[in-house]
Amino acid sequence: MTRILITAAAGCILTAGIGYLLLPVLRALKAGQSIREIGPTWHNGKAGTPMMGGLMFVFGTILCLVGNFPAMSDDSPFYVLALALCFGLIGFLDDFTKVKFHRNLGLTTLQKAMLQMAVSALFLYAMYRSGFMDTHLYIPFVNVSFRLHPIVYIFFAMFVMVGTDNAVNLTDGVDGLCASVTLPVMVFFTAAAAAMGKYDLALLPAALAGGLVAYLFYNWHPAKVFMGDTGSLFLGGVVCAMAFALEMPLILILVGFVYVCEAMSDILQVSYFKATHGKRLFKMAPIHHHFEMCGWKEEKIVLVFAGVTAAMCVLAWFGIAGLVS
Repeated sequence: MTRILITAAAGCILTAGIGYLLLPVLRALKAGQSIREIGPTWHNGKAGTPMMGGLMFVFGTILCLVGNFPAMSDDSPFYVLALALCFGLIGFLDDFTKVKFHRNLGLTTLQKAMLQMAVSALFLYAMYRSGFMDTHLYIPFVNVSFRLHPIVYIFFAMFVMVGTDNAVNLTDGVDGLCASVTLPVMVFFTAAAAAMGKYDLALLPAALAGGLVAYLFYNWHPAKVFMGDTGSLFLGGVVCAMAFALEMPLILILVGFVYVCEAMSDILQVSYFKATHGKRLFKMAPIHHHFEMCGWKEEKIVLVFAGVTAAMCVLAWFGIAGLVS
């Protein structure tokens, strides 16, 4: 447990230091964010804010794991990190396209989805072949699990992983929101892994939790830097990979409740708009923009959404009591 706490502290310190060095570089490269015209008008003042700030906690997490490598006996954290890095690389390509061509849209939805599915399939195959994961599906609260056919499990897992990654990405629309919501999720996975005796696996979310604390000093409203798709897709990768590495993917419904709401609000908005020929279910989607349009300040949205996530993580802990007792 001491090593986990030290790793979290190291993640915070390293991310803070990397941010101090990286921010001037991003400004010099003019890696600024373009603002979508259909977004809230008051977001126009954010135009030019450096993005790709997610590199801060990406590198901080990598350094923490590398530093712990000599004392580690379990390779599973590196499988999780590999998936997250691949998702982060997809995000980096998206961000780079936006910066290079000075536009808000980078890779197409289809391009990102195809890349995410390919990466997810490789991760699942590697984890299964290495014996770090089987095809049992654990049901929270009732403490039962059942085995799915490997092919069925892979398609289910790919759907969940790609959906989770994109849902986390949608959450990154208000200063500090994605990092603040993901922080309690990382604390949950750290505690769950440690309680299950998977101490090496607990190091990754611990390092990232510390990194997110430091990152929020740069990203709290008014943000000095945005994480970009580089950061949000990396975070989504860690969230879904940890759930599968701990063999509790259904727990994402609880710990990722805000992510689910963000994604569902977007899907419902588009579906309702098409079905009613132009009417809207929400003032704006994803749902954090709806609350903005209702007059909520960004800080209030962040605190409420993070608080809801923390409460759902506590509830999820009771849901996995059979695994951690």
